[in-house]
Amino acid sequence: MKWIMQKSVKGLGENEKNDIGNKYSTKELATMALFTAFLCVSAYISIALPNGTHITFLNFMITLIALVFPVSQSFMIVLVWLLLGCVGVPVFIAGNAGLGYLFTAWGGYSIAFVFVSIFLPPLTGKKYHRVRAAFFAVLSVIFVDLFGMFQLMYVQGLSIAQAVIPGFFSFIFLDVVKAVTAAWVAPAFRNVIADFRK
Repeated sequence: MKWIMQKSVKGLGENEKNDIGNKYSTKELATMALFTAFLCVSAYISIALPNGTHITFLNFMITLIALVFPVSQSFMIVLVWLLLGCVGVPVFIAGNAGLGYLFTAWGGYSIAFVFVSIFLPPLTGKKYHRVRAAFFAVLSVIFVDLFGMFQLMYVQGLSIAQAVIPGFFSFIFLDVVKAVTAAWVAPAFRNVIADFRK
């Protein structure tokens, strides 16, 4: 699994590579690489909707990662996933790939995931509390779906009334369920990772 992280830093200079090596331990890199792999695979766990969109497991994994890892590691995992997709590895929603995908009508959801990886970990707090985590996780999926909806509006020239059903209501109810589920199972993942890193 370390191959994923190694590929992501292949183009960096020696100083940048050394910084990454000094910042993260071997076990930290291993767990980050593992969850990057999970994130990539989750893009393929999806249900196609009649309007051409997909209900995907990807946002569950994004939320879980942001709840389990500290912000620097959460952001790095999502950044590696994003870079892999941008260079052509089919890891975006429904196996899409390429930098251009991020600027399509449906690319806003993937862009919003990066913000979730940055802002959700500190909002969760140092002492994990399921209700607090679930509250902010739900806010994060609302943000993602709104961000994606507004990009859909902009790219396709739709009004809010035209975009709100395909771009927001098609996803939000199940996304809330996934967010709450992620918040409830995150402590178990935290414990497993903590034990592995000892």
